[in-house]
Amino acid sequence: MKFPRLAAALAAATLMFCAPLASAQDAWPSKPLRLIVPFGPGSTPDTLARIVAEGLTPVLGQSVVVENKPGAGGNIGTNTVAKAEPDGYTFGVTISGPLAVNTILFKDLPYDPQKDLAYITIAATQPSVLVVAPSLGVNDVPSLIKKLKENPGKYNFSSMGTGGISHLAMEALAARSGTQIVHVPYAGSSKAMAAILAGETQMAVLPAAAVMAQVDAGKLKALAVATAKRSAVLPDLPTLSESGLENIEGDAWMGFVAPAGTPEPVITRLHDEIVKIMNQDAVKKKLASMYMEPVANTPEEMRATVQADLDRWKPVIEANHIQMSQ
Repeated sequence: MKFPRLAAALAAATLMFCAPLASAQDAWPSKPLRLIVPFGPGSTPDTLARIVAEGLTPVLGQSVVVENKPGAGGNIGTNTVAKAEPDGYTFGVTISGPLAVNTILFKDLPYDPQKDLAYITIAATQPSVLVVAPSLGVNDVPSLIKKLKENPGKYNFSSMGTGGISHLAMEALAARSGTQIVHVPYAGSSKAMAAILAGETQMAVLPAAAVMAQVDAGKLKALAVATAKRSAVLPDLPTLSESGLENIEGDAWMGFVAPAGTPEPVITRLHDEIVKIMNQDAVKKKLASMYMEPVANTPEEMRATVQADLDRWKPVIEANHIQMSQ
């Protein structure tokens, strides 16, 4: 009879010893996190990711290591997040392209943004601005449209690359206004903006951070913002909708995602901490200096924004037969 009692005592002792170990192993985070950026160093998503990484490190008690994995319009880095172990130690920054537009542009994505990713929050947004060369001699959207109608196919617009929001927004502008403008793609916003300065193109819809210095210097003229409502960082510029061109919303929002299956408490913690970071006065000031505004919405609101982008840009992509290869 002594042996069963001894065995029971040993089992109880083992459980008491192991419970703290299991609890320690389950504590999150217990090691550094990876923050994947599907674009290059110095890009706007990269800048935001580093702001968030810096803010998360002290509150989580672990380093948040930023890894840049650019390529294929953000698909490569996004796929890295989607295929990562859903253990709470990998998440990524993202924009509309990898979650919405690319699902239409690319025939075969290596991931499904609806099924393979958990949405955390849209952290911040930046208005896109319709800018023109001063040599066009137009001061507002109606006068631009008048000139375009009088000269079909004569003028060019630059974009940050085929299929990007800067391309789609201008195609939508042409369709809504019944005008013809020639698309000239460039590799990134700086080259697209430089093309206008060089006279290779005459207009573009580009992120505010890429063009406002040249606008302030008088080398470009800003006509409107491609946002649903007037931007807090550029309050004097009308929206395209106010100018008579509805449903052209090409604001450059940036959010965060994790692999599907990441524990809900981890998603909630990341969401809450990122929201706190975005609402810090120092961060707001830093964002404003880059023409960015905090959003910090819910995962459900982020998902609704992605769906709205799909609904907005799918007809534009299909009407212009825009397709990309991997």
